[in-house]
Amino acid sequence: MTSQDSIRAALGVAAVFEASADAERRIGFLAGYLEQSGASGLVLGVSGGVDSTVAGRLASVACARTGRAFTAMRLPYGVQGDEADAAAALAFIEPTETITVDIKPAVDALHRATGSDDAPPEVADFVKGNIKARQRMVAQYAVAGRLGALVVGTDHAAEAVMGFFTKYGDGAFDVGPLLGLTKSRVRDIGRALGAPSHLVDKVPTADLEELRPALPDEVAHGVTYAEIDAYLVGREVSEQARGVIESAYRRTAHKRRLPPGP
Repeated sequence: MTSQDSIRAALGVAAVFEASADAERRIGFLAGYLEQSGASGLVLGVSGGVDSTVAGRLASVACARTGRAFTAMRLPYGVQGDEADAAAALAFIEPTETITVDIKPAVDALHRATGSDDAPPEVADFVKGNIKARQRMVAQYAVAGRLGALVVGTDHAAEAVMGFFTKYGDGAFDVGPLLGLTKSRVRDIGRALGAPSHLVDKVPTADLEELRPALPDEVAHGVTYAEIDAYLVGREVSEQARGVIESAYRRTAHKRRLPPGP
């Protein structure tokens, strides 16, 4: 197989896709996994972006079908600029319960305690961004542990191929209903589920950096999601896009593997 074919296979990107059928398949998977696990329900941090909106709705429906609880968590760092989008996402998702935890005190305290704020500004900003992502997952696992629930992740193939997630942060979860999807397919499932269009079409941003707030993912990638998606479904892309994608995939391989040992 070519490198493109092997990467697509490794990330589980299907050759055939139909949004409504795939949404139902993923809901069924979550419901079955829940029943098999014996967990009390599912927990997910909802940001107001398309990924957590779609994953949240899939999880909420699966929990409703199995008589279990879906707990949505709001995890702002202080005040979130696009809080209205998060509220719209929650209204669409219809969780059983919503819990809000401000991660700012814990993030700032850990950043100071580790001396990270004494590093050069760009390094300190990067480190703090990863602390934010990991603190959000700490909060979700704390709630999941109290409830006997599972933590839902929002990772999908377009992020996985670029390694665009924080190791042991948003890359840490118990079950991933979006795995194997391109970004456009996540959006298509959102439309099929009836998600608000302004959330489905929202410009994706991790919003972890304070020196570059609300930095679009595509700027960070150096390639567009349209190009990443085209690559993942086996279509031709420019040599520049191919180089960026395959370089990112090789460079971030450690994020997609269990830690090595002797």
